[in-house]
Amino acid sequence: MFKPLRIVPHGTNFPFVANRVKAFVFSAILMLASIGLLFVNGLNFGIDFRGGILMEVQTEGPADIPALRSQLGGLDLGDVAIQEFGGEREVLIRIQRQDGTEQEQLVAVEAVKAALGDKVDYRRTEFVGPTVGAELIEAGMLAMLGALGAILIYIWFRFEWQFGVCALIALSHDVLSTFGLFALNGHEFNLPTVAAILTIAGYSINDTVVVFDRVRENFRKYKKMSLAELFNLSINETLSRTTMTSFTTLLALLAIYFFGGAVLADFALAMIWGIVIGTYSSIFVAVPLLLYLQPRRGDEEDEDLGAPGTVSQGADGQKD
Repeated sequence: MFKPLRIVPHGTNFPFVANRVKAFVFSAILMLASIGLLFVNGLNFGIDFRGGILMEVQTEGPADIPALRSQLGGLDLGDVAIQEFGGEREVLIRIQRQDGTEQEQLVAVEAVKAALGDKVDYRRTEFVGPTVGAELIEAGMLAMLGALGAILIYIWFRFEWQFGVCALIALSHDVLSTFGLFALNGHEFNLPTVAAILTIAGYSINDTVVVFDRVRENFRKYKKMSLAELFNLSINETLSRTTMTSFTTLLALLAIYFFGGAVLADFALAMIWGIVIGTYSSIFVAVPLLLYLQPRRGDEEDEDLGAPGTVSQGADGQKD
């Protein structure tokens, strides 16, 4: 029989809650830096949001991206992005929206076709107008706010309002820092990135709920234990499961980032950061914050289910 793989050994007692002030200071700096970067650098909105021209072409042989970039760079069309799309012969060309009417956009497309000639197959040409881009930004923001609101209501009903507030703070921390990352590195912020942020919200809240469930179980088991000790015990009891879930998810995302091509790279980058920061916030932010809101332990009888460190089962029946 194979022994179960564990990244973190069973029965740890790391002082997460005791180091909460250091974690809060780090998180505060991270959030303030993210806000500052958003104001100073802003986000590099993709054509999805800014509007522009999108062309998908197929070359006869492996695409020479530097040569294509040199050819189109001399057309004076402004920001032109060229990247492989899928196979080595598939190329995606993004051109910023040209000043003027639709006629100017058509002129830009014809200029690109004249530069590339007949040696490439033009598979797709699309125009995204500024009005559509503004509507997409509004829809994306509403989707994220709606998701945050729905998660708050879910946590509030499942636990108590104190848990909901802490979960919302941790979730906002994860989302805001992801915006900050994209403002820092200048990677394109597009519709797949919005999808990644919504996925991060779901992953982060799932991580937090696992620990909250264990806190609620321990409320019934250890009536006389101080809240700080109980929260630290709950985090340590779920630590192995949390890190294993994050590690295996990261393996898949790293494969997408390095081998999935440029089109999926921004999505994978957002997800990688979201997994790391979501795991951090569920351990160092969400649960330690409960100390300051003092949730009720409930009126259930002491179940005396075992001493700290005993192997127990989570709310979903799985051993941690």
